[in-house]
Amino acid sequence: MLAEELDQQDETFHYDNHLKKLSAVDPILADFPEFVEPIREKNRFEAPSIIRDAGSDLELRAWRFSYNARGIVEVPNQLKGSETAIVVVHPWGIDDGQGWTTPEPAGVSFFGTSHKNQLYRKHVKQVLNPWLQSLRDTVGLVVYSLPGKGDTIRQGMYRSVHRRPTDQERLHARRQLTQTLSSFVYQGNPLPKQFKLRKNQALDNFFFHFPGSDGGDQYNAAGFWQLPIPVVKEIDVHPDDVVIYDEEGYASLKQFLQSQAIRHVLLAGYATDMCVCGTTAGYENLSPDFNVFIVGDATLATFPANPSPRFATNASLSLVSLNHFITQISWIQPTLETAVSGTTQ
Repeated sequence: MLAEELDQQDETFHYDNHLKKLSAVDPILADFPEFVEPIREKNRFEAPSIIRDAGSDLELRAWRFSYNARGIVEVPNQLKGSETAIVVVHPWGIDDGQGWTTPEPAGVSFFGTSHKNQLYRKHVKQVLNPWLQSLRDTVGLVVYSLPGKGDTIRQGMYRSVHRRPTDQERLHARRQLTQTLSSFVYQGNPLPKQFKLRKNQALDNFFFHFPGSDGGDQYNAAGFWQLPIPVVKEIDVHPDDVVIYDEEGYASLKQFLQSQAIRHVLLAGYATDMCVCGTTAGYENLSPDFNVFIVGDATLATFPANPSPRFATNASLSLVSLNHFITQISWIQPTLETAVSGTTQ
């Protein structure tokens, strides 16, 4: 990026923080209640646009909560799609038939158990993937983050920040993935039937010997986390889509996004309360350098002790909204001019 372009990005503008009270408001995040409990706050305001890109072709409404404002503040924005990336945090291919499977009888992976991972896959199929495909021709880039390093198998399957594999390399890597994942024995140790507790620290000892979420070698078997985790099969990965790897660090991701002229990020993924926050492609890293909008209904929070993630996701997004903007799939639309021109070509 040229120095003068960076200087232009650092320019300031006057923002009139005028809040207009909204009436007769509908719940927010109400389109997929099986996965996200709707936000029902009635005290809502609209503020002027913050982002108004020249040549914009995406309309995006977003909200945040402010105790100081005594309610939700909604902001309409106009984004340039070519300068916008969709970033999906940790769409792990677990328990999806590709071979990477939650170990039994007591192993822990991703949302915890195979049963909970099936609900995650349902969300990907019904919510996330259709949304990705609907915006693929509008945004400049689609990015997925995965754990670990860019091993030879996944580097051969997916485009990365370093290279784009050929079709032949993708086929060869896919065969290697199947062989590698299918040859692993997904069997760990069972729960302990007996252990000693100190009387004065009985509760602490109990959780030490019998934790709530232990995904280590004892229950998952050594080598489980070193296997090449693919993108979940419910996502139709396009050859132009990019996979980044957590252990390669944020600096690499930042440099790549900026080299592609990306200024805005629509952030989706799993899990809202953990990975979407603090991993390499999480909003804690991205927000200082890009305009980040968290797509609330394109995320799921972890949901221990519950059969559904909807309340956990609601709570996670509500907390995040104190300092970050939240949007939703139905609030991200191509502009009318773009939609009309797209249907007449």
